[in-house]
Amino acid sequence: MNRPKAYFFPLRPQQGRRGKTRISSKLRSIQLIITVSFTAITVLVAVIVSFMLYNKFAKTAEENANLNMQQIIEQVNYNLELYVKGMSNIFETAEEQVTTSASIDSPLLYERMDTLMNSREDLVSVAVFTLQGKYVVGTPGQNMRLNTQLESQSWFTTAKKSSEISYSAPHIQNLFKGSYTWVVSISKMIQYRENGELKTGILLIDFNFRTIDELSRQVKLGKRGYAYILDSLGNIVYHPQQQLIYAGLKYENVEPVLEYAYRSYLDESTGEKRFITVRTLAETGWKIVGVAYYDEIVTTKRDLNQFLVWFLAAVILGVIAVSVFLSWLIASPIRKLERTVKQVGEGDLNTPINVSGAYEVEQLSRRFNLMLQRIRQLMDQIIYEQETKRKGELEVLQSQINPHFLYNTLNSVIRLAERGKNEEVVTMIQSLSKFFRISLSKGNNIITVQEELDHIRHYLVIQSFRFKNKFRFEIKAQDEVLQYQTIKLILQPIVENALYHGIEMLPDEGLISISAELQHGLIVITISDNGLGMPREMLNMILSGGTKSGSGSGVGVRNVNERIRLYYGREFGLAFESELEEGTTVTITFPAIQTAEGPEPQKEDESSP
Repeated sequence: MNRPKAYFFPLRPQQGRRGKTRISSKLRSIQLIITVSFTAITVLVAVIVSFMLYNKFAKTAEENANLNMQQIIEQVNYNLELYVKGMSNIFETAEEQVTTSASIDSPLLYERMDTLMNSREDLVSVAVFTLQGKYVVGTPGQNMRLNTQLESQSWFTTAKKSSEISYSAPHIQNLFKGSYTWVVSISKMIQYRENGELKTGILLIDFNFRTIDELSRQVKLGKRGYAYILDSLGNIVYHPQQQLIYAGLKYENVEPVLEYAYRSYLDESTGEKRFITVRTLAETGWKIVGVAYYDEIVTTKRDLNQFLVWFLAAVILGVIAVSVFLSWLIASPIRKLERTVKQVGEGDLNTPINVSGAYEVEQLSRRFNLMLQRIRQLMDQIIYEQETKRKGELEVLQSQINPHFLYNTLNSVIRLAERGKNEEVVTMIQSLSKFFRISLSKGNNIITVQEELDHIRHYLVIQSFRFKNKFRFEIKAQDEVLQYQTIKLILQPIVENALYHGIEMLPDEGLISISAELQHGLIVITISDNGLGMPREMLNMILSGGTKSGSGSGVGVRNVNERIRLYYGREFGLAFESELEEGTTVTITFPAIQTAEGPEPQKEDESSP
């Protein structure tokens, strides 16, 4: 025999999967939105402001560094101009003394030259030469060196070509015997008298280069910056690294310097970025060139950059902390309100909402409390109306049962009396009397399990006479079950379906078995028959109330199931197992609720004769 197929009623709805809903809702929380939005906006503004400040301060630092370098070079230029002007004044004084002297070999002229030499420490020599390079007069009184090649020296050739004062590049003074001194020579072609005759010669004054060197060495343009001096032809007058220049180990790009008398520009010819500032001495035409390395100026920019990075990091951390606190302050009452609403959504309508916080949240909680109060009122009203309606429908259905069933039963009694079966008539009338007594139950809808079993027993006794002993029945119940409560009239519609849909068309004797047990705090009543069984389509029609029993009472299986679920809960009710040619089993499950006074137990096994 194949295993019966089981069809269960009611079908319970399944809860849908939430999946990623929780994660999505967390990402859309007010606190997270406020925190992220506030942080993003503030950080964006801070970054923009920091970028603007960095550019402004960096540009200002660069301009200030350049301006500072220009001021230093201007000061050096000013000091050198003063010094060179002093050199020019000395030269003019010496020229005046030579040209106004009556004779070049006058003792007075020697005395005046010595006085002039003693007036300044940086004066090395004062001398007059003929155009052929012959020494005429000079101080200090030292003999000239041989092979000086005087006519080929730059100061001599320059003076012969121009009537203006000429300044030579720094060189070693090698005209006179004695120490070799690094000097700058000032020379000019002049007129002097010798033996009453006017002659043309060249006046030479040598100044010690040490003073110019000291003035130039004082220039500090950063750690590596320096200043150097060029003459009008591009020759280096002074350079702090002059030995490296001569050795070819250092290179200075002097072409742009010679093009301008006053200029500042950025030079990259040496492979490094350098700020170049050029100033020109008016007297000599020398160019003072300041060199400052860009990376030293950028050091200020780097320090500023580091400061802004730390400042921005501190701002971001502060903004995050403040935004988290503010968002928590705003979102906390809303989350509290959400938790309370969730409890209400789970069925706890008595949960009061007392949320403090922003004005809008307080107003929302007050309105929600009013809504809850109104919902409770409406639910109480609906429950009352539904309960009244359900009782009215039950009473109407029960009133339909009584006349119809009474009519059929009395017809059976009449037929039995006509046949002279008085004992059967007495048994049938007694069962009918007890059947209606239990049906009335003094108007109570709740009876004991024993009373419900007695009610179905009398019903089966009556039906056994009407069906002419076509079936037999048995009722079994545990003693402890009989004292518990149940809704009345829950077995008759099921047994009626078993008779009219399962056993009536059965060629053999039918059997209806009813059992009542207590299982884990639940009352379990099972009604089984060995009838024809039902296909799934017929079972669905019975469960939906689409068909009625042969008696036409209208109290259907669906009504029984709905009554149990309404009274005890949606998780209780009927369950069916049915297979064609095998029979049907119906299981009724509901909570075990004990009566105040339990009924007297009867026999455990009540069977039809």
